[in-house]
Amino acid sequence: MSQYVSRLRSRSYGQFAGQARLRLPGGVRRPRRVAMLSVHTSPLHQPGTGDAGGMNVYIVELARKLASINIEVEIFTRATTGALPPAVELAPGVLVRHVDAGPYEGLAKEELPAQLCAFTHGVMQAWAGHRPGYYDLVHSHYWLSGHVGWLASERWGVPLVHAMHTMAKVKNAALAAGDAPEPAARVIGETQVVRAADRLIANTAEEADELVRHYEADPGKVAVVHPGVNLDRFRPTAERAAEGEPTGASGRGVAESRAAARVRLGLPQDAMIPLFAGRIQPLKAPDVLLRAVAVLLTEEPSLRSRLVVPVVGGPSGSGLAKPEGLQKLAARLGIADIVQFRPPVGQEQLADWYRAASVLVMPSYSESFGLVAIEAQACGTPVVAASVGGLPVAVRDGVSGFLIPGHDPADYARALHRFVADPSLATRMGAEAARHAQSFGWDTAASATGEVYTAAMQERRRHLRSLHG
Repeated sequence: MSQYVSRLRSRSYGQFAGQARLRLPGGVRRPRRVAMLSVHTSPLHQPGTGDAGGMNVYIVELARKLASINIEVEIFTRATTGALPPAVELAPGVLVRHVDAGPYEGLAKEELPAQLCAFTHGVMQAWAGHRPGYYDLVHSHYWLSGHVGWLASERWGVPLVHAMHTMAKVKNAALAAGDAPEPAARVIGETQVVRAADRLIANTAEEADELVRHYEADPGKVAVVHPGVNLDRFRPTAERAAEGEPTGASGRGVAESRAAARVRLGLPQDAMIPLFAGRIQPLKAPDVLLRAVAVLLTEEPSLRSRLVVPVVGGPSGSGLAKPEGLQKLAARLGIADIVQFRPPVGQEQLADWYRAASVLVMPSYSESFGLVAIEAQACGTPVVAASVGGLPVAVRDGVSGFLIPGHDPADYARALHRFVADPSLATRMGAEAARHAQSFGWDTAASATGEVYTAAMQERRRHLRSLHG
């Protein structure tokens, strides 16, 4: 196992895609149509609220890019209101199918296992209306979808490709104070899906390591594919550059972009703005940012007049138990006057929040990758993040931001103080961040995912041929 891990870590994402192509024999057909499963959260939902987050963005962007390389995608998700049409075209070649499974509203993610039978029934009904062989492959996201995908794969005789996104054993090993552990039923369910899948897609080599170490995944079935970022939307300047023109990834371009974004959002030009963007729950640790700001002000009280701390996002998961807990913490810390709580926003406005910020702060206890970090960097904003999960891949420590071991607010305060002490640091690091993010486009991710699909289909055919002599 250790040899597998070291080999995996030494192999870049681009190298993986190339090696996968070389291993495949000529003439192997890629899938024409994929059934993608996302039981607990719809790709049409607004990221940053409820259970919608990075996984939603991942599914939407990946599906669009797969369609652009002639792999049609049908996304099955649970209907959360009776007003939804049975099917919605998300983009050319991408269809979202709404499946009735349980009450539309008021059903928590933890209650969804009881609805998997109903959801599977809806998926099978849709499949029954098509000719045999309509779907070439199933790609499931998160363990709940994995169980539906397991049955669909067996029933349709096609491969199952699964992406965990998060893992119970990993989350439970790094719980935030007061956060509830993931239940044993989820651990059992994840173990079953790992065993059933033809291929497992991991965001990073570390995640691949965790699949092998915690869930005894077959190393030969694990493929590392870094998620991407929409570089047309998340870029240093809000104006789309003409082809061949610079996109503002210079120090001057980043500074001008930041100033323009602050005008649009009504933020002061001379402010130090550490931003939190994401779901408000203990796992994401927005409280660490607030406590770090309080430490910073204790050491440098004069900073208060030019400090603005936006928190953009809504309560989610275990954070729903205390939806106003963060506001009350800000009041107790004596910083309520400088913290701005904003609801989740659309992707275009989110890009402006990234551009306007001096630095994005991401003190998460667990992140399978951390798309928010890549999005912010693509907009020319450096990142201060916990050194957990995929964040050491997403952030180049000391170049595009700073990685912090642990969650001590004082450590984050020291990192933020570096931007206070050197006002040009955010601009210099922001330019490096924008350059770093250029290597995380969705085109590359979709191409590599297509290679994983093709390898899974080829292996399934080999297996069937061996069974029939």
